[in-house]
Amino acid sequence: MLTSVFKDAFRTSKGCSHLYRMSCRKPQNVAAAQKTYFTKVHGLPNITPLLSSVEETPDPIPTTVKGNIPTWIRGSLLRNGPGKFEFGNQHYNHWFDGMALMHRFRIEDGQVTYRSRFLRSDSYKQNSERNRIMVSEFGTLALPDPCKNIFQRFLSRFEIIKPTDNASVNFVKYNGDYYVSTETNYMHRVDPETLESKQKVDWSKFIAVNGATAHPHTDPDGTAYNMGNSYRNKGVFYNIIRVPPETDGSNDTLEGAKILCSIAPHDKSKPSYYHSFGMSENYVVFIEQPIKMDLFKIVTGKIRGKSLNEGIYWDPNQETIFHLIDKQTGKEMPVKYYTKAMSTFHQINAFEQDGFLMLDMCCSDDGQAINNFLLQNLRQSGDALDEMYNTMCQPLPRRFVLPLNITSETPMEQNLNTRQDSTATAVCRTKKQVFCTFEDLHGEDLKDYGGFEFPHINYAKYNTKPYRYFYGCGFRHLVGDSLIKMDLESKKFKVWRQPDLYPSEPVFIPSPNAEEEDDGVILSVIITPVKDKSTFLLVLDAKTFEELGRAEVPVNIPYGFHGVFNSSE
Repeated sequence: MLTSVFKDAFRTSKGCSHLYRMSCRKPQNVAAAQKTYFTKVHGLPNITPLLSSVEETPDPIPTTVKGNIPTWIRGSLLRNGPGKFEFGNQHYNHWFDGMALMHRFRIEDGQVTYRSRFLRSDSYKQNSERNRIMVSEFGTLALPDPCKNIFQRFLSRFEIIKPTDNASVNFVKYNGDYYVSTETNYMHRVDPETLESKQKVDWSKFIAVNGATAHPHTDPDGTAYNMGNSYRNKGVFYNIIRVPPETDGSNDTLEGAKILCSIAPHDKSKPSYYHSFGMSENYVVFIEQPIKMDLFKIVTGKIRGKSLNEGIYWDPNQETIFHLIDKQTGKEMPVKYYTKAMSTFHQINAFEQDGFLMLDMCCSDDGQAINNFLLQNLRQSGDALDEMYNTMCQPLPRRFVLPLNITSETPMEQNLNTRQDSTATAVCRTKKQVFCTFEDLHGEDLKDYGGFEFPHINYAKYNTKPYRYFYGCGFRHLVGDSLIKMDLESKKFKVWRQPDLYPSEPVFIPSPNAEEEDDGVILSVIITPVKDKSTFLLVLDAKTFEELGRAEVPVNIPYGFHGVFNSSE
């Protein structure tokens, strides 16, 4: 199935693409782009305890509530992330590699209980049985099994690295069922109450994809959208996936899933890596960024003794391409939108208004961050940690304004963005190519907080719609060390920040009968490296960004990735 793809990978040279040669003639030459780096810091604290293994807490335990947790909050904050970073004397290399640890904060009548379980994935079970790393992860190559003979160990070097089912990135919901997911073709259905692993699900059994993102989008009717690559005899394709809304429950959750659209990569032997995608009311937006996957290096990784992440690289000489797919017809729009080389992991929101599509996301001028999160880097201290941090680019919230009504009459070399309140530009190069520059969704003062990541909005009411507020983490210390509320009208922000405390991704919960967009609370799990067993669930008033209460948990919790709120109402 992959034969033609890898033959092309052998033949591909490393010269500039036609796309880049063309862009070099323009004043927006990517080589001339200014990069936005982190504000220089000195004396960063050691955060090793945030990235260390912990024990699971399978039975609910009480917490100590301080302040006031509103009694109208009824449900569970479900979170996911790595929680075990070694087996025996073998250690994982990358933050993304740790075994998935699921967390549940049950909130009812102003009280909170906590429980956690390791996902009983095949990877976790195989590693536990042998007390060594048996399954390769993103940044860690499993060594040949010493129980095999020399010849068997030699032959194992020629096997393609098999995808892990260590679903450590997010909690997602399809057809009313909760899953934990990563970026391979495997998810696990879990019980949101007990966190017990119920079923391993393989996307490729339902549709022709070899993976899916951990950040699907959902329409109001429950229809879910996702993305996954496929590797066929004709090459590599990016696939837009549509999963129908909840039925009578008699079928498998992914029954009826379809590929809405297939998109050919700009370079089929080196497709782009992507972590998420955008979605407006009528369009799915795929961002083809210059974080590239060298398929030849990936498929020969075991022979060369290299893990998967070493086949992923940043190519600043490539432009970023926005692809728009009509959600009703499944057709890719003929016009492509280009911008300078940039990287993005998370989109904030996207909506259509007055003939434009506004695409808001957290962007960086460099795409090397994915390989900066090696555990040996994150666990540094002193000058070494400062030096790494000070050479990284800041992720910042930005808006691109994409004109939708491009026709044969559309003028060339003229800014098509007529929105008076926007500094973004969109200029036709040809009738099917529009070059775009962004508008900052922030003031200069945000840079003092290490940029902005882990964005969250009032998703239920404002996803794919015009909105005013979004929330996220400032990343001044390599992981989130502040909570931020951004106001799009003023481009000013509110901050919750306390010394030595590290908040996770904020989750917005609307209050009952909410009338305004920010009527509700923000939930975030806070941990610290300076005190043992001092984790707490923080509850902020989303409007004022002042603390309402906290629930202290008497166990250690590592810094995690993403989660959702499962309402009991």
